[in-house]
Amino acid sequence: MSTLLIRNISALITCDDHDSLLENVDLYAEDGVIRAIGPRLDREADTVLDGTNMLCYPGLINTHHHLYQVFSRNLPQVQNMELFDWLKTLYEIWKNLDADVVRLSSLTGMGELMQHGCTTCFDHHYVFPQGAGDLLEAQFAAADELGIRMYASRGSMDLSVKDGGLPPDSVVQTVDEIMADSIRCIERYHDPSFGAMHRLALAPCSPFSVSAELLRQSAILARQYGVRLHTHLCETRDEENYMLAREGVRPLAYMERLGWLGSDVWFAHGIHFNDEELRLLARTGTGVAHCPISNMKLASGVARIPEMLALGVPVGLAVDGSASNDGSSLMEELRVAYLLHRLHSSKAAPSGYDVLKMATRGSARLLGRDDIGQLAVGKCADLFMIDRRRLALVGACCDPRSVLATVGVRGAVDYTVVHGVVTVAEGRLKRIDEEKTAWEANRKCAQYLAM
Repeated sequence: MSTLLIRNISALITCDDHDSLLENVDLYAEDGVIRAIGPRLDREADTVLDGTNMLCYPGLINTHHHLYQVFSRNLPQVQNMELFDWLKTLYEIWKNLDADVVRLSSLTGMGELMQHGCTTCFDHHYVFPQGAGDLLEAQFAAADELGIRMYASRGSMDLSVKDGGLPPDSVVQTVDEIMADSIRCIERYHDPSFGAMHRLALAPCSPFSVSAELLRQSAILARQYGVRLHTHLCETRDEENYMLAREGVRPLAYMERLGWLGSDVWFAHGIHFNDEELRLLARTGTGVAHCPISNMKLASGVARIPEMLALGVPVGLAVDGSASNDGSSLMEELRVAYLLHRLHSSKAAPSGYDVLKMATRGSARLLGRDDIGQLAVGKCADLFMIDRRRLALVGACCDPRSVLATVGVRGAVDYTVVHGVVTVAEGRLKRIDEEKTAWEANRKCAQYLAM
């Protein structure tokens, strides 16, 4: 049995059912699960951390990413493009993906996530070039090396340019090929148990790169196996116009027709829903992954998050692909989300603490997990800590629930713990050589971009 004890935590922000803020308490965990929280616990442990002067939070949960895009960020030729042109340009790079690119970009992206307090990463991988190898195996191997909790997806595309879609022929597959590999991936990688480090969702790319049959069959298969469903939806007006021209209905009505509503479904972005559609999402428990920085960079629009939260739509926070964000910090996303909605919605905007809960409890709900996203007895010991004595936090810690969103934290957190294991200490990744990994990743990235 492995044990963890954190002594004398200055402020423990639990995000639990009571929104508890606990001061000067200890936290004790066994085999990755919190067994006690309270003052001066009479416990010993294999690993002991000093929580004096530390703000302690539930680990952040990223509900939408494209880790492979770490190797195609900040490219000058796409910086002023919007989504459709941006995708068509970058597919010419992404078609050269291989397992090594995926492994190193995943190490890089998830390493940055963990250094900024993220303990669970969902990745939407949908580019499977012919002969590229087992890309999901490469992702899970990278996650295990880092120690992060990984929720992968078997994404897919079956409409190439010749079929009226956006991607090239070399990265699309037939529905039969996709379904067969989806079954293989679920049976090999998905772990439904409490505290699982590996889970898998089915995630066709988007309505404009997949067929109705692929969406329909993916929904049927996911429900047969009890896994979740994910895709991009209502990200841009171009998508809305495309679906109206091709199908005669708006994107959400199209997805409803194909069985894509319910508490086991969440959509990335969800910017352009109308009032009726928001009510439908709320009634069906269908969720939305909010990606504020990506939405801003691609000039896609501002998601109606205040209205969603008021109606009870499940909402989580996400980084999105590194090529539409240029980074992998969910901590930065917290502050941007808070400020963006203050600008657009004034008093109706979520508070700083509301945004923190969106990135913890809300994100856990999107992923169908009640074992993470809060710090309470019986939940997983996923957390991060920040020293409140930092110069940048002077005078700002009177409200530790909101400070991450209102003031923000620049630089790495002091500690990140995943399932009771310290993965970041004093801002440094514990389980990989950062400099060696960066060197290898830069070399591979240069080769990849030169192809």
